Amino acid sequence: MMHCTMDDLLALQAGEASGWARKHLETCAVCRAELDILYQRVAQLKALPGLRAPRDRWPAVRAVVLAGRDRRRRVWRVGTLAAAAALAGVLLLRPWGTDLEGQLVQAQQRSATLESTLQQVGGGGDGRVMSGREAALASALEDRIAAIDGQLAERQAEELEALNLWRQRADLMQQLVQVRVTRANYVGL
Repeated sequence: MMHCTMDDLLALQAGEASGWARKHLETCAVCRAELDILYQRVAQLKALPGLRAPRDRWPAVRAVVLAGRDRRRRVWRVGTLAAAAALAGVLLLRPWGTDLEGQLVQAQQRSATLESTLQQVGGGGDGRVMSGREAALASALEDRIAAIDGQLAERQAEELEALNLWRQRADLMQQLVQVRVTRANYVGL
């Protein structure tokens, strides 16, 4: 015995079934049970709550982005103050003697100058959009500068090691300034 297909059952439910399907339904308990299950499924689907659009999440996203930007600015300010304090300490407390000391002071001054330049450029917090590549590069440079600052702060390095660290820091600052200035120039086109 042949039973009704799902298309036949859907047509029966919509009132558009063929004569054969209607006659078969009167005699077949299996197809009647299947049609009852179909009606129950339709009723369950109609009972589901309607979909609503999610509430606007932009204010929350914007608040998180601005908080992150403010946190980065505070870190840069603290880093700038730390570099300036270190430079002032070297200038005031260390005698000008060896060539190595002069090179150390010169590297510290270069780093402080580049940091000042970066502050003038805006440090990336000027609201302009940065490409993902530029943001990744700037973030990597900032992380490396922070690591060097940590090395300088955590121990009293011998002069040669300190000189190398300050030179690395100044080189990284130069690269970061180039990233920020290049972005600012391209955006201003």
